[in-house]
Amino acid sequence: MKQLAQEISARFSELGVEIPIGEIEERLDKMINKFKVPREEARRSVVNYFLKSYNIKRNEFYIGQSESPLINISDVDDGKWANIRGKIVQLWDNTHESISQVGLIGDETGTIKFTIWESAGVSSVEEGKSYLLKNVVVNEWNGKFQLNVNKSSSIETLDEEIEVGNATVEFNGAMVDIQSGSGLIKRCPECNRALTKGACMEHGKVDGVYDLRIKAVMDDGNSIQDAILKRDLVEEITGMTLESAITLAADALDQGVVLEKMKDLLVGRYYSVKGSRVDRYLIVESISPIFAYDLSELDELIAAAEVV
Repeated sequence: MKQLAQEISARFSELGVEIPIGEIEERLDKMINKFKVPREEARRSVVNYFLKSYNIKRNEFYIGQSESPLINISDVDDGKWANIRGKIVQLWDNTHESISQVGLIGDETGTIKFTIWESAGVSSVEEGKSYLLKNVVVNEWNGKFQLNVNKSSSIETLDEEIEVGNATVEFNGAMVDIQSGSGLIKRCPECNRALTKGACMEHGKVDGVYDLRIKAVMDDGNSIQDAILKRDLVEEITGMTLESAITLAADALDQGVVLEKMKDLLVGRYYSVKGSRVDRYLIVESISPIFAYDLSELDELIAAAEVV
């Protein structure tokens, strides 16, 4: 803490502003220890406070500072600044007004959650496209690293295809629920977000594009796993195409009938799903039905076998 305060004080001193180290250290201590703010986020906040207090422009403070290193996702570390080159694997629904986008980015070494804060003022990213995220902050939440795109960050589009490496996870169990936000949905044509009441958080009222999605809850008898299935897998497991789902909803004048039909087809049945786990979600890459005996039927089979 004292070393970090000394570094900040020294930089301001280079700009002709003398700030007592104790004052800097006090603010850092409050943010890191009292409010549990990640170290680098606390540093940025304290620096910004004094920049504003002494009317110093941000670029004056950061000019000449070392560039964040370009690193692999597998090498990120808590409290560090980094440049990350990767492909947007998944964008998640977000309703928090201070967050612009949240999702999953990956490179050849793995995947990691990212959050783009509204205050960052950067352009939106799209699923399936590659980007260079510059000067992002790494922090740890619930035992997992994540990236934060803030005011000091920037995003550059890359004209290349990045191969994403993932450790595949398999989960076998019953699909016990399909959550709201599933079925026939509409997405923003600009950023691919799922719309809420016909509106995108970033682009407002838009003419949405139809899509199919399932947010399933799986249960293996010992644990619960939330799983997300994209359109291709939804069509495969339900036998329902996007076109037939649109027709079904139009005939009923209600998109909710698509979700109800999916529940009738899938809930209570057993499946093997494989994919990559991110936070509480399993991003499903393949799904196949598996057979499971009803316990009463299994008892009858065992009894019959013993008689024979």
